[in-house]
Amino acid sequence: MNVGAFVCSCGGTCDIDLEGVREGVEDVDVVASSELLCQDGRSAMSKVIDGYDLDQIIATTPDASCQERIRSLADDHDLHPEATAFVDHRETCSWVHDEGAATEKTARLINGKHAGIQEEAVSRTVSAEAGDRVAVVGDAETARALADTADVTLVADGKEFADVEDLGDVEVRRGHVAAVDGRFGEFELVIRAQVTDDCINCMDCVREGPDGMVTEYPVDIHPEAPDGDWVDVCPTDAIELDGVTERVEFDQVVHPGGTARSRGGRVGYYTGPVDAGTIAAVEAHLGGIEKPKFLDLEMDVCAAGESSQQGCTACVDACPHDAVGRPAIDEVSFDETACQNCGACTSACPTGATKLREPSNERIAREVETMIESEEESGLFSGGETGIDEQVVAFVCSERAKERLRAYGRRAARHDDVEYPPVLPVEVNCTDTVGEAHVMHALAAGADGVAIVGCGGSCLHSGPDPKAELVRRLNVATTDLGLGDRVGFFAPEAGESSAFAESLSQFVEVTLDATPVPAGDYEATGRIDGDGEERPNPDFDSHGWTLESVRQILEFSEPEREEIRGLKDFGVMTVNDACTLTPTCTNLCPTDAIRRTNEGELQFNHEHCVNCGLCEEGCPETAITMEDGLDLSLLPEHNDGEQWTTVHEDEMMECIRCGEPFTSVASAEKIEAEVGDVVDGLAPDAQHSVFEYCGDCRGRLLFDQGEKR
Repeated sequence: MNVGAFVCSCGGTCDIDLEGVREGVEDVDVVASSELLCQDGRSAMSKVIDGYDLDQIIATTPDASCQERIRSLADDHDLHPEATAFVDHRETCSWVHDEGAATEKTARLINGKHAGIQEEAVSRTVSAEAGDRVAVVGDAETARALADTADVTLVADGKEFADVEDLGDVEVRRGHVAAVDGRFGEFELVIRAQVTDDCINCMDCVREGPDGMVTEYPVDIHPEAPDGDWVDVCPTDAIELDGVTERVEFDQVVHPGGTARSRGGRVGYYTGPVDAGTIAAVEAHLGGIEKPKFLDLEMDVCAAGESSQQGCTACVDACPHDAVGRPAIDEVSFDETACQNCGACTSACPTGATKLREPSNERIAREVETMIESEEESGLFSGGETGIDEQVVAFVCSERAKERLRAYGRRAARHDDVEYPPVLPVEVNCTDTVGEAHVMHALAAGADGVAIVGCGGSCLHSGPDPKAELVRRLNVATTDLGLGDRVGFFAPEAGESSAFAESLSQFVEVTLDATPVPAGDYEATGRIDGDGEERPNPDFDSHGWTLESVRQILEFSEPEREEIRGLKDFGVMTVNDACTLTPTCTNLCPTDAIRRTNEGELQFNHEHCVNCGLCEEGCPETAITMEDGLDLSLLPEHNDGEQWTTVHEDEMMECIRCGEPFTSVASAEKIEAEVGDVVDGLAPDAQHSVFEYCGDCRGRLLFDQGEKR
């Protein structure tokens, strides 16, 4: 693929050195620049596209109209519709940094964009069918607005609609909504009413009932209405003060007064104030939905559970949209049409069972590695001014945080005093995408620090709290690794540019010291396979990627502790004397991190353990305890090359017939004590107890004894 980079100074309004940017861009086939790329520069750009037979264009422009002109030019040259990519060299670069930093950052952004394009995922889609049945709870105006396009039922929710007009195409159903279950295309409303369908709307209860307790249309009675003689006025005995419940199915639900079960909302279920966007979303989903496929799933490596034992719950706990569920205690399922691409499940998953398609972890890794430069490379094209001194990777939410940073840049263009350090932005779908593996990799690549830049309290998904906890944990880990605090969370709020700039400047210029980890030549594999046993996990799973990064960091830093705290995807096993060496834990472990030897040893592979807790949950003797954290002393490089550590020992019993070890003495004694009376006499002629035989030999023994009888 032939790639060309095009740099613009927006008519001289961008304070960057075009020549310096051209010198700093690497690995593309051609770099060209112009004062006005999207205007006068298009004819020259056209010649470059033809001359170098370009397949891909990377251009510096954040402006939508300029981007459209460049897309149109690409279309004129029969390039693929997605063959144009853009870099913001203006609002979040030259308008908020000095010339040297802006020049260097622009070149790095182009390099990062180019590296990311090489890992871009092929588009896929998912779909779900649905009908046009829409429930609107207690909102007549919304019901009317949707009546022309959908089959609308207005659930009264105890409200009075006698004086509301234009509901002729709307079915009005009495009752209060007690619950909303299900998902897009198959929602089920639990509706509770005090009046049955035998009601003939004679109005007697409305006239005779307690004031304010009976609605006229639809006729219904408040749940707290007192009993009395007035109940007897109903000619059809339709009044049921104890309440009647029905379940009604709908494809979508508009519930303005409802409380969202998930933090970020569910596809097809709308709570809170209704606006034009809500109406448009409902109408767009009538008949079904087709959307991009956001996730790659490899459930063979999932650690959710086994044999009716619950294991890892990370993805279910993390998802803010109810797109991940548990159909059984030992499995998880994904509703990909409900997925809203925030990445929360993927950053939480330790095994790589669920991964974002775009941007993939590998794409993020390559962008980070490309933008971080060695000391020799940095500053070579800064025009003599200070370039980028502290190399701080900023994982920036592509939703509101990104737009607020652009707004800060526009304020700076109006000569407002808006300036902050030239962090190196890597765009993510949401800061929920960012997990411990992403942060540790950036530090392993030589970043001085990591800034997670999210939407704060207005996040469309889960808000800042999970990232605050992530930052706390990872600063514990980086301190234990000998790096000190290296991670911060920042939320650019609307109109609060000075507060953001001050907090980011404090972090970059005061909190951070230069990292001891060299930059510029690190490329992660996303795996930990070496001379030991290979793991089945995909590349760039959180556990393997994190461990690879930690090992890179430890090449250049002195850890303060052997036990690195704060890393959730690593567990340390301890086993007490209640252990009888039953094979339960070894059978349950989804990563084969536990094994039992014929010598009576229970062994643990810390390098492979993802801390799912399944062994602890399933142990019949409750002998296992798992603690979070990475214990360096248990890794092969600090354990005489051994992956396995013995955590418990017991004497093994050898089969009296074949001589093969088959269980521990403690386990055999326990089973004999529990069921010995039941099996006594099954083999009366045998010289030994049936508990002294392995399973195969015991079966042959009992068969032989039966033949003799």
